[in-house]
Amino acid sequence: MIPALAQGLLTRPPKTSSIRLPGIDHFARGFVAVILGYVRLVLRSRVVAVSSVALLISAAVVATAVLLPKLDYLPNGSRNLILGFVIPPPGYNLATNTEIAGRLEAKTTPIWASEHGGAAETPDGTPTLKDFYFVALPGLTLVIGRAQDPARVKEIIPLLQRPVFSEPGMFGFFQNASIFGRGIGGSRSINFDISGPDLEDVSQVAIMAAGLVSQILPRSEGNQFRPLPDLTLGAPEVRVIPNRSRLADAKVSATELAQTIDAYNDGLRVAEVTVDGRRTDMVLRGPTEEILQTQGINFLPVVTGDGMILPANELAKIEVTSGPTEIRHTERTRTITLQISPREDMPLEQAIDLLRSEVIAKLQAGGLPPGIKFNLRGSADELDKTWDHMSMDLIMAVVIVFLVMAVLFESFVYPLVILLSVPLAAAGGVAGLAILNTFTLQNLDMLTLLGFIILIGIVVNNAILLVHQSLHHVRNEGMEVTEAILEATRNRIRPIFMSTLTSVFGMLPLVLFPGAGSELYRGLGSVVLGGLALSALLTLLIVPPLMAVLVGPLERKRLAKNQVLAPQPAE
Repeated sequence: MIPALAQGLLTRPPKTSSIRLPGIDHFARGFVAVILGYVRLVLRSRVVAVSSVALLISAAVVATAVLLPKLDYLPNGSRNLILGFVIPPPGYNLATNTEIAGRLEAKTTPIWASEHGGAAETPDGTPTLKDFYFVALPGLTLVIGRAQDPARVKEIIPLLQRPVFSEPGMFGFFQNASIFGRGIGGSRSINFDISGPDLEDVSQVAIMAAGLVSQILPRSEGNQFRPLPDLTLGAPEVRVIPNRSRLADAKVSATELAQTIDAYNDGLRVAEVTVDGRRTDMVLRGPTEEILQTQGINFLPVVTGDGMILPANELAKIEVTSGPTEIRHTERTRTITLQISPREDMPLEQAIDLLRSEVIAKLQAGGLPPGIKFNLRGSADELDKTWDHMSMDLIMAVVIVFLVMAVLFESFVYPLVILLSVPLAAAGGVAGLAILNTFTLQNLDMLTLLGFIILIGIVVNNAILLVHQSLHHVRNEGMEVTEAILEATRNRIRPIFMSTLTSVFGMLPLVLFPGAGSELYRGLGSVVLGGLALSALLTLLIVPPLMAVLVGPLERKRLAKNQVLAPQPAE
């Protein structure tokens, strides 16, 4: 379309504009003079040219390494939903949970929106609750809330935490529900698994690990974690430990002993029958009125192989003790999981490093029971996988851009000169992210990391303009290398800044304007904006000196090759 429009609109010579912009014109003329003066300086000596390029590239790499933040997985986003997973002390019955729910309701009623005519805040400025739920399940309590003003949903977390944790023995954490994660902890949860063959050993190690986690990630700073299941072995439990020798003497197997006790306890399913067209379990059950206390299990009758009847405690050791409310397995190994959610300003990679160095390493150094293993799962595992894929995407982007330019320039050297603008853009992207973090929190999550992949395809455009124009002057107009590079730099400063400024100002709304979902794209915008701005400037400082070193030898070699391949005139 552009050639067609130009044919119709640009039929007359353009008039010289008489409009002057004070300040901007002076800055532009001064900037051009400085850049051309720098180019003239580096073109005089190859040593100066190479040294200046090495210095700029090294500074960009060092700045990137120093300013690069730790990786994060995905932003939580902002949903108007607070989820609280609370573990009550073992043994709480329905009546106790009902009493707790009543107390929580009474403590939160003053901030209900319905108590203030639907207002978004109380007279003292406290945000109000639109919805409040208390759900009690076996071994787990859910406390759920929604804010009347969705923008202030995170402010209601402490309003729900205080009354919940004021109850004795309550343990758990609250989290703003993530738009990327379904469970508690959202997209920034770490599952710290402690596995082993013996449950008591696993529990002891898990208790030590929980203590270390509380020290390095204290709840008072906004970090939260909960054990799955509860670390206290408070659930009543009856253990029947068969005595192998006595069972052998009585000609009773351990299975038969277990089945007998099951029949007297809650019934033993022996078959499935059809009654009135419906499949029904047939259950063998002993008389329940004879055993009214837990200790009565000692005297349950067991028929031996000789037809004698012995009490159960003659064939097994029966203990009335306490045990876990739940036994979890990971890959068929008993496991206790510490589900950890670091505070918002702590990247996931930093939290993982702390767990490995301050928890796992210390536990291993102090000695562990045999068979105990540690594993980090959840978002921690997803972060490693996603980073591996993202690294491959970065490498593939560089390779594809290089091959495309190699085809277009018919050289493998000029594309390398152009790709040197990539580390400059990376430094600019990291600097843009660092500047953004001085005003608001923005981690280097996977969405933000996409900005670096985008930069690879964008920032090379400025270097392409300089390289192509320099080669055009040398090959088509017969200019000397120094003169061609200087003229290309002078001609291309204006289009480079025109294209860069349009891109920068187009990206500014993503970074500057807050709103719903801004935390998802704000980091990406800052990376692209910073990378474009810095690379536009530094590209003018590294491409001309590199071209001064390489163009002469490469073009002479190319000219000699063309002369050899050219057809010789017939004699």
